[in-house]
Amino acid sequence: MSFFKKIFSKEKKETLDKGLEKTKTNFFDKLSKAVAGKSKVDDDVLDNLEEVLVASDVGVETTLKVIDRIEARVAKDKYVGTDELNKILRQEIAGLLSETNVGNETEFKIPTIAKDKDGNKMPYVLMVVGVNGVGKTTTIGKLASQFKKQGLKVVLGAADTFRAAAIDQLQVWADRTNVPIVRQEMGSDPASVAFDTLKSAVNQNADVVIIDTAGRLHNKVNLMNELTKIKRVMQKVVDNSPHDVLLVLDGSTGQNAFEQAKQFTKATEVTSLAVTKLDGTAKGGVVIGISDQFKIPVKYIGVGEGIDDLQVFNKHEFVDSFFK
Repeated sequence: MSFFKKIFSKEKKETLDKGLEKTKTNFFDKLSKAVAGKSKVDDDVLDNLEEVLVASDVGVETTLKVIDRIEARVAKDKYVGTDELNKILRQEIAGLLSETNVGNETEFKIPTIAKDKDGNKMPYVLMVVGVNGVGKTTTIGKLASQFKKQGLKVVLGAADTFRAAAIDQLQVWADRTNVPIVRQEMGSDPASVAFDTLKSAVNQNADVVIIDTAGRLHNKVNLMNELTKIKRVMQKVVDNSPHDVLLVLDGSTGQNAFEQAKQFTKATEVTSLAVTKLDGTAKGGVVIGISDQFKIPVKYIGVGEGIDDLQVFNKHEFVDSFFK
């Protein structure tokens, strides 16, 4: 089937396969028990399948969509054997991901470089949000590395001034990837850091700016005000910035990732998602549910600790590795 044609390099595909191994094993172990002793897909099998999908962190809403689709096929075909369930699930989940119209990219790239009203090149501005511990700063470092490999000039901005560790950690990544960083002292105004970063990027004729921000969900109002202020100040330097607000979620937290996505989308306009740490968890089904429910593009997934193990999310390859 052309839909599942391999489009990743062999090395990237092997990394993705390995990264989803725990999720796949856990899912199919449960699926085997769900259909044990059954030859046809009936109400009991569908009930068991529903439990398997929910337990795999696909999410209740998305699970019910999948079950409804399979019920419709069973009603139409009159008889569906349990030996066909794997193929049907694969098709329906692929179809669900296709409806979000995301996940078609195969390599790291940014849209056409932004320009000001006079047609001069301006940097593409990416603001990264997410709570502490989800892999936000690591994701920024890996993105910087990947963009640099594409021949783009990158500048980092350490606007998570709430924690000294966050500034120092971003500095480590700046040194590791050999890209410039703009930073101030802990406790500085994050908007001031963002402003200085964009000014510096414009002066350096940079292509991409990546701004790190603090993510303190326990006080959503303050978070919302802070992110709004950062956006407003950045737009004084680069019109319509940030061009992308990337929310980083820890895939290993399962349903907690759903809750974080819900809270951040209320606090600010999130335009893309990165789901990290999928290699260390059996909760990879969360990617399917989040992509479906929030209708926000999953742009990147983390499937390993290496600097190249942050991958562009491609729905075709993801489904292929999940059901391989």
